[in-house]
Amino acid sequence: MTTAAKPNGAQPVVYDLGLLFPVLLLVGMGIVMVYSASSALALKKFGSDYFFLKKQAVFSLIGIVALVTFSYIPFRLYRVLTYPVLAVAIVMLVAVAFTGLGVTAGGSARWLQIGPIRFQPSELARLALVFYMAYSMSKKDEQLRDFFVGFLPHLLVLGLFTALLVVQPDFGSVVIFAALTWIMLFVGGCRITHLLSVFVVLAPMAWLFMTQAEYRVKRLMSFLDPWQYPANEGYQIVHSLMAFGTGGITGVGLGKGYQKLFYLPEPHTDFIFSVVGEELGLIGVMIVILLYGIMLIRGIRIARHARDRFGSLLAMGITVTLGLQVCINMGVALGMLPTKGLTLPFLSYGGTSLLINMAAVGIMMNIGARDARC
Repeated sequence: MTTAAKPNGAQPVVYDLGLLFPVLLLVGMGIVMVYSASSALALKKFGSDYFFLKKQAVFSLIGIVALVTFSYIPFRLYRVLTYPVLAVAIVMLVAVAFTGLGVTAGGSARWLQIGPIRFQPSELARLALVFYMAYSMSKKDEQLRDFFVGFLPHLLVLGLFTALLVVQPDFGSVVIFAALTWIMLFVGGCRITHLLSVFVVLAPMAWLFMTQAEYRVKRLMSFLDPWQYPANEGYQIVHSLMAFGTGGITGVGLGKGYQKLFYLPEPHTDFIFSVVGEELGLIGVMIVILLYGIMLIRGIRIARHARDRFGSLLAMGITVTLGLQVCINMGVALGMLPTKGLTLPFLSYGGTSLLINMAAVGIMMNIGARDARC
């Protein structure tokens, strides 16, 4: 760790280099890979191969400012802001689903358009859920083992978010929100019988949901064997796997990938990991995984050593959120999970995702600064 002095003799902010360096390296790598993955698409759609590169560079600079800013804000302030942030997130999701402000792209209305600004409320909602879970669980403490006090209220908040996300629809975020809630309750000390009861109730409902729509059945079948559906439901996974197979050990070279040339859908967002696999090969993939691994280990250590229970749960929630996004995005790209519209943190193109994730890292750094043992 290194410290930055604050004026007037105030307590210095501790910059956790073990957390900061992997994040900044991923952001820098993301700028390069976004350009490589999007240049052909940008040239065709916007007449400039630098279109997405310029925007991602600006997003990255704003994200770094957000990281530094939030690293100076005492994390205990978020106790007071928990319900206001939660309310804002819910209002934004309602606005996306039920007003003319929602912007539809790719068959889903996930963006909120206010003047020239386009924002994805589900990103803020995910952080708002972490705030709420950390605050509620730290306040209830021993009462977490009570079903009506420690379990049901969190389930109801999750249900509200789920309903608003299903309307969009954004099933990838639903998975993230549900897994985040379950893991945080497990870590916080909720009864395992309460947690398992959720699976007993929801498993039949999930099965009915998956099997009652033909396109969902086809998507499930294409996940099990994408090569049987190479021209439709399995198209994304087939071309993603082809990208990894072409890359081999060392890759075909930066900028020389083939699948990004209008074969691989969303190469600069959902499937940027596939572009990394093709152009940088197994070596590049392992470097990316190593950077994420270092970042997540630091997050867990910060959560374990935090003196404040709210800070500990907050750091754990942020770490779990980032970890779930990484695992699901990589799992989809490698054909290990059904296709979900989730970006790869710090690496994929996207202003909202990058800004929220960088702010979240700043919050974790502030929590870690309170205890040098981590």
